[in-house]
Amino acid sequence: MAAENVQAVDLAQLPVPQLNQLRAQFEEEEQMLTQSLAQLKGVQSRFMESQESVLKLSKKTTGKDILVPLTSSMYVPGQLSNVEQVLIDIGTGYHVKMSIGDAKGYFTRITEYITKKMEVVQKNLIEKDKLRQSYH
Repeated sequence: MAAENVQAVDLAQLPVPQLNQLRAQFEEEEQMLTQSLAQLKGVQSRFMESQESVLKLSKKTTGKDILVPLTSSMYVPGQLSNVEQVLIDIGTGYHVKMSIGDAKGYFTRITEYITKKMEVVQKNLIEKDKLRQSYH
């Protein structure tokens, strides 16, 4: 639908202030896409770290001493009571108890989903950059 309403504009006919506004708009969109890509990379790395932690946990034995993170910089001592199930934060304050295998599958799926989203953003970023370059 939106593609039907698109009309070609001869850039040579546009006044300089409008061209500058158009260039600024492309640069702003490019900056937004770059920030989105960086955020997605950060989220992806956190999920990959969580997946690695689950894989490491599956090799531990019950009763082993561990440090439990309360915040990113504060830990308390604890002991493993169950290495067959984990509590996974799935967002917005919701936690789900899963088996190690289910948790591995969850992290694999969410990482693949984020990777696909990153590819879409990267593609859009390349297209915006090409358009911006064509206006110089």
